[in-house]
Amino acid sequence: MSTLVAVAACAVAAAVLAVLVPVLIRSLPEPEPPALPDDPAEDSTLQAQLRREGPKEEYAVLASRRWLLPLAVAVAAVAAGALAWRFGAVWELVALVPLVVVGVALAVIDVRTRLLPTRIVLPATAFAVATGVVGALALDQRGDLVRALVAMLVARGIFWLLWFVARAGLGFGDVRLSALLGFVLGWFGVAEVVVGLYAGYLVFGALVVVLMVVTRDRSLLKRHLPFGPFLLVGAWLGLLAGPAVARALGY
Repeated sequence: MSTLVAVAACAVAAAVLAVLVPVLIRSLPEPEPPALPDDPAEDSTLQAQLRREGPKEEYAVLASRRWLLPLAVAVAAVAAGALAWRFGAVWELVALVPLVVVGVALAVIDVRTRLLPTRIVLPATAFAVATGVVGALALDQRGDLVRALVAMLVARGIFWLLWFVARAGLGFGDVRLSALLGFVLGWFGVAEVVVGLYAGYLVFGALVVVLMVVTRDRSLLKRHLPFGPFLLVGAWLGLLAGPAVARALGY
């Protein structure tokens, strides 16, 4: 299979799977409202944060948005096609294409609700690991599997530490997501891991700076902005350009 055929096939497959994004979002149960703390000071802080962020959009309402389906189809097709262009006709695309569609769904959900549902992240992680195990055993790629598992544990450990010590603008959904992204990036190489995880912070910081300049609103630094989409974009960039960036930096 030529690269162009792989690009077209992956773009079409991702577009077809992305039709299910509204169905996936609609199937999610609404989360329980946050428990109010006993400390009045903490309670007032939580209430102030909820007022700044506004009410969470319900999943059923989000799934019914007219822009959701065409956006999901277009973004998934472009993202999957770009990965096929980068890697060519490799078996890993069988896992990457559905994971791209899941990533699109998670990005939309996080932007609109500031949540990364466990019911999506954990099954996606299990799918990635299971596919990696099967591929490693069938095609003798045990080294790739070991590197991916190590990257998954390291990524989750680092993000958990950031969340635990300083929260650093992270929610625990970001910690779970980092494990999935660490495994996928680690399968392809160390450069992909480093660039893919770090790029998320760079893209996030650049956007915040631009928004601050445009809106002249420094309170953006205190707001809890969804970080999941930036993690996903960073991982995608790491897969596309990780080795090239590493070479440019002399590694």
